[in-house]
Order: sequence, then structure tokens, then C-alpha cells
Amino acid sequence: MKTDSEIRENLLKEYQNCGGIFRLLPTWVARNSMPSGLRLGLSEHQTKVGDRGWISERWLGSTTKADNQIGPPDEGLSYLNLPGDLHITLKQAIELIPEQMMGKDYADKHHGLKRLPKIFDMSDRIAFHFHHQEKDAKLIGRNSKEEAYYFPVGKEMGKHPETFFGVHPYVAQKENRSLLLPPLIEWKDDRILKYSRAYQQFPEEGFHVPAGIPHAPGTALTLELQEDSDVFAILQAYSAGSIVPKSYLFKDTLKEDQLKYGEALILDQINWELSGDPFFYENRHTTPQLISDSIQDGGQEFWIFYNTMKFSGKKLMIHPSMKYESLDKGVYNILVWQGQGLFDGLEIKSGVFEKEELLITHERAMHPIIIENTGKEELVIFKFFGPEINIDVPMIKTYP
Repeated sequence: MKTDSEIRENLLKEYQNCGGIFRLLPTWVARNSMPSGLRLGLSEHQTKVGDRGWISERWLGSTTKADNQIGPPDEGLSYLNLPGDLHITLKQAIELIPEQMMGKDYADKHHGLKRLPKIFDMSDRIAFHFHHQEKDAKLIGRNSKEEAYYFPVGKEMGKHPETFFGVHPYVAQKENRSLLLPPLIEWKDDRILKYSRAYQQFPEEGFHVPAGIPHAPGTALTLELQEDSDVFAILQAYSAGSIVPKSYLFKDTLKEDQLKYGEALILDQINWELSGDPFFYENRHTTPQLISDSIQDGGQEFWIFYNTMKFSGKKLMIHPSMKYESLDKGVYNILVWQGQGLFDGLEIKSGVFEKEELLITHERAMHPIIIENTGKEELVIFKFFGPEINIDVPMIKTYP
């Protein structure tokens, strides 16, 4: 086994060889709650992984370990696609050569990339749950989990293309919050959903979801960008045809708090102000926003993840047989969603897993990169950034 010093030496050598752009291998994550929707490019046989459940998520440029009870110790961690027998995770690279990967200023301020992009693909709606706010996540030594969704075009929407978000405004009033307690205590059905509102999912749209907001994502294939965490509390006892283990309600809480407060503990972890916002749709619904200064003859970029400084994301579209000059403000990773081309001379192609993901290090991102569409259809690339890299990211006007 190589020492950290030897791995660091190898990384520095590869950093020079690749010119600051690393290929990444695909990262598959299993969940045991329900079968996959079979839209990730894997066969039905490949998605079945025994006691681990089904491969229903692909994590992109990930330095976050999946918090699964059963699974390999590196589940969720992305690996650099390196020559020979080099087997190095992106997490190791970030930790061992942080200045080269993220830039000195970013590395001094952030211990890691601090964001997690993924695609999730479920055959049924995900159980009503929330992700912990910072005040609660830090009690167990974890990060909070703010997140955002984007529904790409070109995939079936599934049988339940609607997402429940938050609670009815009257439920969020202090004197009514205990309405959620009986479903949590009895733990036998899905009636907790009657206290929430559902919103239709449409391609090319999405939602921004701060931590602490209960939600039940629908069946649209979903591109997600979030803080680097896998904390959650499931509130819906019955989901996708079976009872959810009640341990998932208390998964990320202290044992002594569970014993002292019981199910009422969970109510104190919900962000009631945002969950009961009567203008939730107006304040959280997102559509692609054209970046005016990105327009070139060869293509243009759109904001698809915005309304927060914790992460951001873009969609780049390059016309057939055209070139585009890309310039960004810091480290990011990409997913090639549609088409084929050359990214700074590297072959990229959707549908070929080993040619779909790249990590562009800080210094390289800060200088022009020529991306060429060598195919006959639009080349579509998603870019993912960590906190505060894009300080010009748009914010939704708050209603009312």
C-alpha cells in the first residue's frame, strides 16, 4: 500500500501530465428503499446489488461517502481515471494537493470541494423526509444538506412526476405543528403527506430546497446539486409499497435526545418558516437563466443551480460543428449530458461512462478552454461549482 507521500508525488506528476484536467470514473450508489427507474444507462441486472438494494444514483465528482448501512467502504467516492495501477479517489487528491486542485484561497477557506452533484433515478416517489440544518447536523459531526434539483430533457418522467414540499401554512403555525406527531408515533401509513403540497415536475425546471424543509421527490430523473452530506430523517412510514424502518426517522440524531424527546425531537429540526411559506413555489421554483455575457457564436450558458452561495451550476450548450471558449472562476466538474466533442483536446462523449466526467482544477479553469462540438447534435454539458465560486449567481426575488 502506498504512503500518502507516494500518492502525493503521483498526483503531482499526473497533475502536470493532464494539464490540470482529470478524467473521473463513474460512481454508482445503491439505495435499498425501492428499485431503480432504469434511466442511468445500466441494465436491470446491473442495478440489482443484493442486500444493498438497487443502484439508483450516480454521484458526480464526489468526495462524500454514501451513508449506507450495507456497502463497500468507498461507496459514493469518485475515483480519478489514471493510467496503470494508480487507484486514487478525488477525495484523496483534494486532501493531498489542495492548492493545485482548488486554488490556495479556496483551499484555505474550505476543507474540501463542499458540494455534491448527483443523478437520482427512482421507480417511485421518495418518502417524505428532510435534511438537517447546520445546528442539528453539527451535533453528530456532520454537515447540513441544502440541495437543488434540475429535471433534464430527454427522459421519461416516471409514474409520479410531482414532488411534495413543505407543509400547509397553517401546519407551520406553532400551535398546529403537533399535527405531524401522530403519523410519526404510530408509524403505519403515508397520511403525513396530507399536510404537504405537491408540485408538478417539468423538464428544464427545478427547485431550490434549503435544509430543514420536508419533501418527497417525484419520479422525474433528477440532476441534484447539494452540500456535501448524506444526512436525513424520513417522516413517511409507508412508501413504495412497504413500511420504512423507523430507525430512518432518528438516523442522524443523538441517542440521548431520542430517548428524552421521542418523535417530538424531529419537529424541532424542521425549518417551519420556509416549510410553511405560502409563496413556496414563487420563492423556490427555478428555470434556466441565460448568462448574457456567455453568448458566443458557438453556444451559450445558462444558470440551472442558483439562489444560494453554497453551490452553483450551469448548463453549457454548443452548436453542432462549432467551438466555444469556456472561462470560469474556480474549480468545477462536468457531466457530458448529450453529444460528443473535444474538451481542451480530450475526447468527451455522452453514453460512454469513462468519457462523460472531468474535473477541471482551479488554475486551468481560470484560463480559456476551447470546447468543440464534433457531432451533429447540440453538445450539452453540466458544470458544478462549490460555495462562493460564482458570487454573481442570480437570486430569486422574494415574495410577497
